[in-house]
Amino acid sequence: MKSFIEQNISQESLITLFSQAPVAMCLLLGKDLIIENANPQILELWGRDSSSIGQPLFDVLPEIKSQGFVEIFENVYHKGEVFKGNKLSIFLEKFGNLEEHFFDFIYSPVYHVDKKIIGVSVVATEVTDQVMSERKLRESEYRFEDLIKNSDYSTAIYRSDDLYIELANDLMLKTWGKDASVIGTKLEDALPELEGQPFIGILKDIFKTGQTYTATEDRVDLMVDGKLQTYYFNFSYKPIKNQNGEVYAIHNMAVDVTDLVIARKEIQQREEKFRDLADSMPQFVWTCDKDGKMTYMNDNWYRYTGFDREEDPAIGVKKIIHPNVYAEVETIWEESLKTGNSFEMEYQFLDPSNPEIYRWFLGRAVAAFDDSGNIKQWIGTFTDIDDFKQLQTQKDNFLGIASHELKTPLTSLKIYTQFIEKNLVRQNDLKNAQVARKMDDQIDLLTNLISDLLDVTKIQNGKIQLNESEFDFDQLAEEIVAEQQMSARHKITFNHSEVGKIFSDRHRVSQVMSNLISNAVKYSPDADEVIVSTNLVGDHVRFCVKDFGIGIPEDKQKKIFEQYYRVSNAKEHTFPGLGLGLYISSEIIKRTGGRIYVTSNEEKGSDFCFEIPKSKNVQQNA
Repeated sequence: MKSFIEQNISQESLITLFSQAPVAMCLLLGKDLIIENANPQILELWGRDSSSIGQPLFDVLPEIKSQGFVEIFENVYHKGEVFKGNKLSIFLEKFGNLEEHFFDFIYSPVYHVDKKIIGVSVVATEVTDQVMSERKLRESEYRFEDLIKNSDYSTAIYRSDDLYIELANDLMLKTWGKDASVIGTKLEDALPELEGQPFIGILKDIFKTGQTYTATEDRVDLMVDGKLQTYYFNFSYKPIKNQNGEVYAIHNMAVDVTDLVIARKEIQQREEKFRDLADSMPQFVWTCDKDGKMTYMNDNWYRYTGFDREEDPAIGVKKIIHPNVYAEVETIWEESLKTGNSFEMEYQFLDPSNPEIYRWFLGRAVAAFDDSGNIKQWIGTFTDIDDFKQLQTQKDNFLGIASHELKTPLTSLKIYTQFIEKNLVRQNDLKNAQVARKMDDQIDLLTNLISDLLDVTKIQNGKIQLNESEFDFDQLAEEIVAEQQMSARHKITFNHSEVGKIFSDRHRVSQVMSNLISNAVKYSPDADEVIVSTNLVGDHVRFCVKDFGIGIPEDKQKKIFEQYYRVSNAKEHTFPGLGLGLYISSEIIKRTGGRIYVTSNEEKGSDFCFEIPKSKNVQQNA
């Protein structure tokens, strides 16, 4: 072998050839594949030094034997086959670590002059960096494609200015009303309905300008389920550029906001209808946000006040409301905002046509709630009730005068009736005497009704007076119970604990006690008992009357103390009265600094109670 090389190939020529070659090269001779020569490049690829020269290849690189190279070299050496490896993976042990590398290489047989194979030439180029870069690129592309496919938004990629659909996720296909067969086709062929709409032109312009395009709630007409339908989208067209800054594709991302746009349009239409309705109403209609900031006043308000529409409506209200009640209105309004309870209050507005006159208005507001039960806004009205107030004043004056004038003839009539009754008894005409006694009872009933009317007029005019003094509360309660028991069919059970002396109006407190007991008797016709109880609650006295009668529906319990209000039910006609007793009682208790309330179950009975301060100091503190 050596003599052959010396005779046929110059040693210097081989050294020059191998050392100056731009690629890794080596020459393997004999069936043992002795490394006859190896240039520095291939030694570096192997991770070996020049001591490897002269040794068998598989002794120098034993790790490649199990990777199929024994068979490869046998085919080259014995069969004369040329083997080409392209980006072939090889694990080499370099510097103590077994690492994966990638090579492009050629194994060629080396022939003697007699055409006998005497060795194998190796030419190799390491392409590990290239392969790893390509692998990372593919992984990046896979991740990008996976990201698009699994995106929560409709997403597509359009390649070249012909707008070929390179990629579209399921959401985008569903948006288009198409299937995956459109991928790879031109966008304008896949969606012919886009003709006449601006989107194809916008996309093609991006290849020229390189500028991102975004749109909000843009209208798009798409053929979905066999019919052309209108949709609204928030979307973006973002150019994808190569390393030279040239646009080669466009990334399209879209969000369907059709339901949102339609819902908002419906709300706008409802608001327009509401405003048209509000503007046609004679009342002043207004709205506030959940925090109480005024957001709207109808046309009638501006016609009445002449205020500028650009001015904050709340400022306008403050300008014309009577200054003496503004602070009170604010307090009650703040409480409604805090609790969500309806607002209702009467107050006076300045009359713009006559700055010296104030007119009465009724202010009302109710909260509107969302599906979660949170306040979303307030809707309110100011209603002119000045004429009604004038009529009410006239009515109260009439009732006051009429009631006062009626008392005199009634007093005389009572005297005459009692005189007749006594004479009839004296004549032993007991039957007619009983008739006279019933007349006397009816006169008492009429007198009580007139007294109630007088009390109402006094309350309305603020003229009801409390003549307060110290008295024994226990004694008063016993007297009232005994008095009521005389005329009542029911048994009045009196459960009391010692209260002692209190400071209040004895006459008015007795009036409230009598009202509560007589009401309990009247509204429990099928029961046999009424329970009266008294006790101390801290520094207040409590008086309660419990009946087992018709009860009061829950939705009517708040109105029970209103003027002229009577509970409506099938038996209402059997209960006489004007509906003033509880109203008068309520006003009396309020003026004592106390409170009156009811708890009731329909068809099971009611429990009416009032609590008043025991001493004058407690009233002042309250």
